[in-house]
Amino acid sequence: MDGIVLLREDHKTVEKLFKEFERAGDDAHERKRQIADEVIRELTAHAWIEERVFYPAAREAAPDTTDHVLESVEEHHAVLWMLSELDGLDPKDERFDAKMAVLMENVRHHVEEEESDWFPDVRKAMGRKRLVELGERMAEERGNAPGSPLDVPSADS
Repeated sequence: MDGIVLLREDHKTVEKLFKEFERAGDDAHERKRQIADEVIRELTAHAWIEERVFYPAAREAAPDTTDHVLESVEEHHAVLWMLSELDGLDPKDERFDAKMAVLMENVRHHVEEEESDWFPDVRKAMGRKRLVELGERMAEERGNAPGSPLDVPSADS
């Protein structure tokens, strides 16, 4: 699978979790906690592979995307901190649903920018063979992703 397809699949997985959260209902605290935990795991691993593998390769292959990459890293920073706050928050806390709503809004914005604004430029610059190699590296690197969102490099920046 090529690297961009892999990232788009991650985006779809997270969007499905978001929709499930939105449908869960006000009193589905246990299910919302489970969904939030899945979102934390998915987005932590996703940010990790983007920052460790995809973004450096994108900047090298398509230097015009550098501003997009830098903005994406800053968006990761905000998302990773929200994830860390959700991680320890009781789903019955009145801020839990609100924090999740803000997270979903931020991630959806990030996904839209990546998929429409700069993935096409990266695809054009890299070509199929390079993207497949990149996808393999990203799949391998996923296994090295940290458990905590705050251990992703952009959380510190």
